[in-house]
Amino acid sequence: MIQTVVKRDGRIVGFNEQKIMAAIRKAMLHTEQGEDDRLLYQITDHIAQRGDSQMTVEQIQDAVELELMNSSRKDVAQKYIAYRHQRSVARKAKTREVFLDIVNIKNNDVTRENANMNADTPAGMMMKFASETTKPFVDDYLLSEDSRDAVEHNYLHIHDKDYYPTKSLTCVQHPLDNILNCGFVAGHGASRPAKRIETASVLACISMECCQNEMHGGQAIPAFDFYLAPYVRLTYIEELKALEELNGESYKDLYDEPLMDYLKKPLDGLKGKDRAQQHAVNKTVNRVHQAMEAFIHNMNTIHSRGGNQVVFSSINYGTDTSAEGRCVMREILLSTYEGVGGGETAIFPIQIWKKKRGVNYLPEDRNFDLYQLACKVTARRFFPNFLNLDATYNQDSEWRADDPKRYLHEVATMGCRTRVFENRFGPKTSIGRGNLSFSTINIVKLALECREEVKGEGENNEILSEEIKKKRTDLFFAKLDHMLEVTAKQLDDRYQFQKTAFTKQFPLLMKSLWIGADKLGPNDTIESVINQGTLGIGFIGLAECLVALTGKHHGESEESQALGLKIISYMRERVNEFCEQYHHNYSVLATPAEGLSGKFTKKDRKQFGVIKGVTDRDYYTNSNHVPVYYKCSARHKAEVEAPYHEMTRGGHIFYVEIDGDATHNPQVIMSVVDMMDQLNMGYGSVNHNRNRCMDCGYENAADHLEKCPKCGSTNIDKLQRITGYLVGTTDRWNSGKLAELNDRVTHIDHGSQDLFG
Repeated sequence: MIQTVVKRDGRIVGFNEQKIMAAIRKAMLHTEQGEDDRLLYQITDHIAQRGDSQMTVEQIQDAVELELMNSSRKDVAQKYIAYRHQRSVARKAKTREVFLDIVNIKNNDVTRENANMNADTPAGMMMKFASETTKPFVDDYLLSEDSRDAVEHNYLHIHDKDYYPTKSLTCVQHPLDNILNCGFVAGHGASRPAKRIETASVLACISMECCQNEMHGGQAIPAFDFYLAPYVRLTYIEELKALEELNGESYKDLYDEPLMDYLKKPLDGLKGKDRAQQHAVNKTVNRVHQAMEAFIHNMNTIHSRGGNQVVFSSINYGTDTSAEGRCVMREILLSTYEGVGGGETAIFPIQIWKKKRGVNYLPEDRNFDLYQLACKVTARRFFPNFLNLDATYNQDSEWRADDPKRYLHEVATMGCRTRVFENRFGPKTSIGRGNLSFSTINIVKLALECREEVKGEGENNEILSEEIKKKRTDLFFAKLDHMLEVTAKQLDDRYQFQKTAFTKQFPLLMKSLWIGADKLGPNDTIESVINQGTLGIGFIGLAECLVALTGKHHGESEESQALGLKIISYMRERVNEFCEQYHHNYSVLATPAEGLSGKFTKKDRKQFGVIKGVTDRDYYTNSNHVPVYYKCSARHKAEVEAPYHEMTRGGHIFYVEIDGDATHNPQVIMSVVDMMDQLNMGYGSVNHNRNRCMDCGYENAADHLEKCPKCGSTNIDKLQRITGYLVGTTDRWNSGKLAELNDRVTHIDHGSQDLFG
């Protein structure tokens, strides 16, 4: 007798004879003779009684075919076999359709899910083939029933689900000094420790490029200035030794002599050791500049990531006040300002200026001149972004201005927004740590369900009674609580799977980069160290969620803003409880939605219809941002978004749009950073106009450039930020993000420094 059934996805469920009867009846209804209840029950009972205790779906269907073929109703057997074949074809049709889109390099949301990947190349196509076939495997065999149901019904998105079976982690902040001081083995051959700035620059690239193949997220260097500074001095000494050989004199007393700065100056009028020293400085500056040029060039051209992608790389800097550290920062900024290749803007690495009072923010600070340069570079090249170390939640009581390793106590971020700092299982630091995985809740759908279940008059004119709004809100929090529970459990399930990986599966990450991993053997699991990382519970579409609940978003209503803060504050409270319950570093993430931006929306629109301010666009608003189409001043946008930064410690970003050319207006960048400082914001950036000729690489900031003034091409694209990082061409953007780009309005008018509008 059949008791349990093994479904196609591997799940084991109880036997239900009604399903056999329904399938046979459907086949009978498509014949001329119609139904035959006697035969229907006879066949069903025969299969149920004579079958094995556990059978697969296919085995049961084979038995039904055999019984029908042996009966007097061959016509039913034919219809049943045809129907079964049709269902099999239908199951395969979706995969076939997706594969053909990849083969035929169709421009759609599957092939444009990740704007950093060129899915039209052979490697990109292979990446998409693998991705689209792996996701169903994860759904069928690795997710719990609750998680699978949440994903299927559009409540939850599991990021990088195609990497789930690999047990890989998301991202890491590289302790680059381990690599530079000790070298490392990457495949055949070993890299020796660095002795000069050129080698240090190359090893910084190699570290991120190699580790990218072991992880599914970004690679970052948390203290680029501090790590490379010693190699500026070694290069300077190398230049002095070359002069010793040339001049037959000794300059050993200059080797360790402190320098205030490394600035190129003419040698006219200088003699003896003064001339030798300045010559060595000039040569050193040239070499540092070339090393920084090479670093940027490599990070933009070497496709070391699957799918013809360059490394999703970030570098943090700004707080090293040594002459050598200042030299590194100055030359990386100048190289960025000049551009790569034909002068085009570098897409990677995402550069992050770590702003701190007493170090680089005020006119009397040692690195204030470099901060001014950073703002000038941002005004032309989008980067660096600005990380506010003075935000209350970004501070560490152990930070000391005279500590040569104070960077250990400074928060660093991934360029898109991912933040790792607090730690329940080790030191409070960003270094050697990263995110393990993250998943995003569709809070808009929860609100839409509440809207459907609690109807209210005045829906169309956006005037809702307090009673209706309260009922919806109470119901929303109940639904949100359930989804938070599901998401926390799903992330724990993935963690339990990840921790079974062996150290040898991550030859660089778990040898030289991840905190505590140096104590592991190659056949040890990574279980004892990965709890240093974070698990992110993200959200998307707070603006649309609030419209569904109250009729207005948080940018246009103080009441909605109060509810928005209550929602994210509640998420933060529950996440803290999950930390205790599961013993993990959970955090709330203001999700950097890219491929997700339109996925949730399309399904919700199909279910709930077109609802003004909610599903009437092709995307949901990124995390807690004020909608991109809502015209307001930069100050208002900042005041609305600022309180969410403290709650979203898994990562957040603030941005403003400037109208026109910002190249000659770096002061406006400084005004934005001032505003971040005043409002206790953690991380921000500025968007502005930048046109790019796709044929010759020429760039300018004209409002409506239609023809390249350099080569005459009309193949002009607008360089823009997608979710915190730049994309060289909008051809790789999916439909949701393109729709969002077209809706973006400016917050600061052309040539203005007025943030109040």
